[in-house]
Amino acid sequence: MSLVLGVALFALALLVSIAWHELGHMWAAQATGMKVRRYFVGFGPTVWSTRRGETEYGIKALPLGGFCDIAGMTPHEELTDDELERAMYRQPTWKRLVVLFAGPMQNFILGFVLIVVLALGWGLPILGNKPVFASSTECVALTTDAKGLPVPCSGPAPSAAAGVKVGDQLIAVDGHTVSDRADLIQRVQESTGSVVLTVERDGVRQDLTVPVTRVQRMVQRDGEAPHSAEVGAIGIGLSTEYTRQYDALSVWGGAVGFTGDLLNETFKALLSLPSKVTGLWHAVTGGERAADSPVSVVGASVLGGEAVERGYWDMFFGLLLSINFFLGAFNLVPLLPLDGGHMAIAVFEKFRNMIRRWRGKIAAGPVDYYKLLPITYAVVIVMGGFMLLTLTADIVNPIKVF
Repeated sequence: MSLVLGVALFALALLVSIAWHELGHMWAAQATGMKVRRYFVGFGPTVWSTRRGETEYGIKALPLGGFCDIAGMTPHEELTDDELERAMYRQPTWKRLVVLFAGPMQNFILGFVLIVVLALGWGLPILGNKPVFASSTECVALTTDAKGLPVPCSGPAPSAAAGVKVGDQLIAVDGHTVSDRADLIQRVQESTGSVVLTVERDGVRQDLTVPVTRVQRMVQRDGEAPHSAEVGAIGIGLSTEYTRQYDALSVWGGAVGFTGDLLNETFKALLSLPSKVTGLWHAVTGGERAADSPVSVVGASVLGGEAVERGYWDMFFGLLLSINFFLGAFNLVPLLPLDGGHMAIAVFEKFRNMIRRWRGKIAAGPVDYYKLLPITYAVVIVMGGFMLLTLTADIVNPIKVF
């Protein structure tokens, strides 16, 4: 029962996120003097509506999104006499850009609020490289027992003799920055002779040369079965920091820094979307589903529901804020019918008319959206196909987190 409630709650949160996005467009349009005809949550038949001033507000039957109807978004709309001068396409470029950017900005604002909630409640996950620390300096066991665990040993720890202390942050191995605990272990295991560890202690970095001992260990890499192999070891127990904790004073700086990191990761994810198609198709046709593959609204809702079922509210909020950042960034892509496509047209018209004035010509008319329909249809078809592929993958081969 808790799973169903969690799925429904996450789906509702997604609907609120989309409605919040459209509110940004509406508020900005009203503030800049444009006419907003309708603001609705959902699509299809109208369930309820009311009129306040010149705007109709309401709820429709299919809770699959929402829309804000601004008069004259394109020059091809039929306009009443009172709408003609207030039509969006006739407004100064800065007003059009403000209205178009206000939607994605709402998602970024909501995402930031959720970051603060996550930080105060559970701490913020560390994106990118995970800090690795020396939790102990210990002797090096030469072999393992029948369970694959290092046998008891005695004697000096090579790492301690080289100057490594408990609490040191391990930054790099032989000049290669380590991304996490597994990365450091692999680099050490593949080394011979000695390694140069870059450590940070009390804010100061230093390089320490640590002799490598060749030992027998159970290893498993690149999908291989676990097997015994001779590898390098230096006698360091490791701990990894995955989250950082904040209080009411430190949370703001932490939230701003995390926002910057998340925006960077979000735009990386956007650029990598085309490369994910092959992996999704592989997952649909019986292959393994990658943990970092895109998910549909259905898949995200199920993950959110599973998080609620197990009490992992930090995962619930983390997933929701990530989607808000992705939704905001995706809408800035300069392709129609996205907000970014309309923004690109507004900027194009501005610079085109500026050049025409320099050449002694009058400003040209608005861009003919009909001529852009083939590109728009192509984008819609590609987006629809990608959404269908992710939905199919979420149904036949969902991502397993638990």
